[in-house]
Amino acid sequence: MLLDARSRLAAGPTETVIAMAGQVILGKERQIRLAMACILARGHLLIEDVPGVGKTTLSHALARLLGLDYQRIQFTSDLLPADIIGVSIFDRDSSTFRFHAGPIFAQIILADEINRASPKAQSALLEAMEEHQVTAEGETRPLPEPFFVIATQNPMHQVGTFPLPESQLDRFLMRINLGYPDAKAERELLKGAERRDMIQHLDRAMSTAQLVELQKAVPQMQVSDALLDYVQQIISHTRISPRFTQGLSPRAGVAILRAAQAWAMMEGRRQVLPEDVQAILPAVVGHRLHGSSDAAKGTFDPARELIAGVPIP
Repeated sequence: MLLDARSRLAAGPTETVIAMAGQVILGKERQIRLAMACILARGHLLIEDVPGVGKTTLSHALARLLGLDYQRIQFTSDLLPADIIGVSIFDRDSSTFRFHAGPIFAQIILADEINRASPKAQSALLEAMEEHQVTAEGETRPLPEPFFVIATQNPMHQVGTFPLPESQLDRFLMRINLGYPDAKAERELLKGAERRDMIQHLDRAMSTAQLVELQKAVPQMQVSDALLDYVQQIISHTRISPRFTQGLSPRAGVAILRAAQAWAMMEGRRQVLPEDVQAILPAVVGHRLHGSSDAAKGTFDPARELIAGVPIP
């Protein structure tokens, strides 16, 4: 009964966050909902799209609505790991080195245009995203909780981009695309107020304590053996099907389950359904799976292949 009550309570604040963010990012309710599910599942989010469609605005709006400490890091080709993590500077008064924390020590990090930085700079996020801590100059320092990275990425065909290594991609629980707005939403954008000005007037919709409590409740959402069979069959299918170059890792399987649990919680239910898995599947597996040469001959959609190829138990 307690879990059922938490599920119903989660639907209230999260729907408020989604509705208020939707007033700024027009016509993208599904993408906002996926981003919120990613936060509840304690994952990290990668937004890949062309410049100017609202990637940075979405991350800033979520930070305001959740009342979290927010830092934006502009990734460039000359960015160094110390620019992200921090550096020790000699203090003449105390005759000691004093560590000056970098922007990574915030609750929400926007890694803007992450693939414009070199792999060396990108690697500064690996430990932070996986273990919620950073090691600098032989000392390990914990990051604040909750900790959430939103990275934006430009399409790979654009000039001055570096591909994200597989190890980095796998640390993002979800990848979404915002896409261009439809005609109605674009009309409102042209006639309405500046989106960045609107963000400044957003009120906090959820306390940090509420968010942390909901994050802790996500793994407790009820999952039946049949649902676990379905998730395992999806993972197994990617490993044996010739349509994929390689299968999903165990970490990806956990990501599917946690995201589905968060989605079910947002729907106000206490039990995860196969429909929840299918709802989050495109965002969770799209950046992890690549088609083989046979699959590349057509339009390859890994989530569609899995939904069509793996029957619900």
